[in-house]
Amino acid sequence: MAVGGAVGAVLRHTAQVVAPTGGGGGFPWTVLAINVVGAALLALLPALAAVRRSPVLAAGLGPGLLGGFTTLSAASEDTRVLLAADRPVLAGAYLIGTLAACLLAVTVVSLLAPPAAQDSVAAGEGDG
Repeated sequence: MAVGGAVGAVLRHTAQVVAPTGGGGGFPWTVLAINVVGAALLALLPALAAVRRSPVLAAGLGPGLLGGFTTLSAASEDTRVLLAADRPVLAGAYLIGTLAACLLAVTVVSLLAPPAAQDSVAAGEGDG
């Protein structure tokens, strides 16, 4: 899990270096995208048979890799920066928009996941 977390954090940092946004009160598109993509991938994990069969793989990819990749702390800091830049409406839109976009991503992935995978996860059975 620790290795996955380190890799996820490096991927997040790389994305923020390659596509820096949000500085000086601008909209933090990169962190928003990171969190939405991470939420969708977390929702997708139970659809993967290998993840359902291996608690170690599930922990390495879920809380490890994707936990290191997604970032509530950066989203919170971005909100604080927007508020400090006297942009409270944008800060609120970012805060609510992040939550809504992540929930929408999870919902879409859940709707597209194979029903058998959803059933085994809901029953706590996995594949193995």
